[in-house]
Amino acid sequence: MAGNQLRVLDALDVAKTQWYHFTAIVIAGMGFFTDAYDLFSISLVTKLLGRLYYYNGGPKPGTLPPNVAAAVNGVALCGTLAGQLFFGWLGDKMGRKRVYGITLILMVVCSLGSGLSFSDEAKGVMATLCFFRFWLGFGIGGDYPLSATIMSEYANKRTRGAFIAAVFAMQGFGILAGGIVALIVSAAFDHAFKAPTYAEDKIGSTVRQADYIWRIILMFGALPAAMTYYWRMKMPETARYTALVAKNAKQAAVDMSKVLQVDLQAEEDKVEKIAHSESSNFGLFSKEFARRHGLHLVGTTTTWFLLDIAYYSSNLFQKDIFTAIGWLPPAAKMNAIHEVYRIARAQTLIALCGTVPGYWFTVALIDRLGRFFIQIMGFFFMTVFMFALAIPYNHWTLKANRIGFVVMYSLTFFFANFGPNATTFVVPAEIFPARLRSTCHGISAAAGKAGAIVGAFGFLYASQSKDPTKTDPGYPTGIGVKNSLIMLGVVNFFGMVFTLMVPESKGKSLEELTGENDEGADEVEIHAVPVSGRRVLV
Repeated sequence: MAGNQLRVLDALDVAKTQWYHFTAIVIAGMGFFTDAYDLFSISLVTKLLGRLYYYNGGPKPGTLPPNVAAAVNGVALCGTLAGQLFFGWLGDKMGRKRVYGITLILMVVCSLGSGLSFSDEAKGVMATLCFFRFWLGFGIGGDYPLSATIMSEYANKRTRGAFIAAVFAMQGFGILAGGIVALIVSAAFDHAFKAPTYAEDKIGSTVRQADYIWRIILMFGALPAAMTYYWRMKMPETARYTALVAKNAKQAAVDMSKVLQVDLQAEEDKVEKIAHSESSNFGLFSKEFARRHGLHLVGTTTTWFLLDIAYYSSNLFQKDIFTAIGWLPPAAKMNAIHEVYRIARAQTLIALCGTVPGYWFTVALIDRLGRFFIQIMGFFFMTVFMFALAIPYNHWTLKANRIGFVVMYSLTFFFANFGPNATTFVVPAEIFPARLRSTCHGISAAAGKAGAIVGAFGFLYASQSKDPTKTDPGYPTGIGVKNSLIMLGVVNFFGMVFTLMVPESKGKSLEELTGENDEGADEVEIHAVPVSGRRVLV
């Protein structure tokens, strides 16, 4: 360890796993629970929105026009991209804690606003829904760099990867919760308001009360975010920001003395020395940053971009894939409420079998196997399973093989989450200097959301049938689901290639990884300090 390492930071690096670690995981993780719930719950209700507001009396129920569907699915992702860049930058300028509450307030207000979309006409409802979902995404975007940075700066170096991954793993529970809430709400309405199928009664298949279903599902996302606001405001600023960026050694020592329950002394001379060192003064657009971290930033941005093309296109359009293989009945054979129930059931099954377990495999193994190995392995198996689904696609559409398709499809999600979906979030929070950490994580995450936008908009059109008679109303012919899956397999392969640019960060302190304390070669003494009758390593 470099001789300039502050003892307050060393204390965090070597601290045993304590209650404050789990508190930080829950506080930061509930933001990601809400993020995932809000971003993915829209896919549960888009079919219902089409039936409610775009009924045309045709042989198939109404569907959202292509431009409206693209806006509803993609506008939150656009907001998220903007929020990641803005709040990532702001987190380095103002501090992680000061910005953390703003993102949560935005998420609560805009979740409620999404369900209170004004007017009963299609244009008014869609316009206000898109408005609130953009700003909801803006708040969600801020949560990415801030939660990752806060957790990485609080964690010890031995289990840091698991702690950051655990925050991100709450996404899985958010996706699962979205499906469960939709199941409960749709089942309750289906029981209370009986309706015929669309084929039996086109108008009667969509009862008036169905308009409440999508509003309740979207508004529920405000609840977990609101519950954690108080605790977020109680968290102290991270010691690494306070000491290395704000240059306030005394406050860092006071804050971490309370958190770690040890007696830590302020080291103002060391903070001053670090502040004037060459390794602590280069900016994001400097040649020195390009020399030290330029390749790393290219690696984290490209891998996250490529991952999210595949991940979000598959996740947002699960319902279309399940319909294409016949796992969901044709829309005309269901009423509006039952269709929501069937889509939610399918998404919940995928989340339960593939998504959630994958996240927690990463949590359990990331500090043993390393980030690099898990990311390469995840991209490799995603490539394999995508091609295994795509090349014999006609085989999977046969009724006898549909369960096999769902199993294979679940495995792609398992290896996305026990793979690059988790590691692309973890690594940018570890390998960049404290004064640029939140910014660089925001840039990496924004590249990912750019990939998500490509996936969401591109897959919407590309997955349309090559047969003009089988496309959704208003859509041009596409390349079909089979060729779309082949394209996603190729994207995953390139993700594996660009992973070679990302360094391994397992088992090292943040300052070792970033070179912030390069000056000096003496070892920092590790000693025991007695506090309240016990001895704690610092």
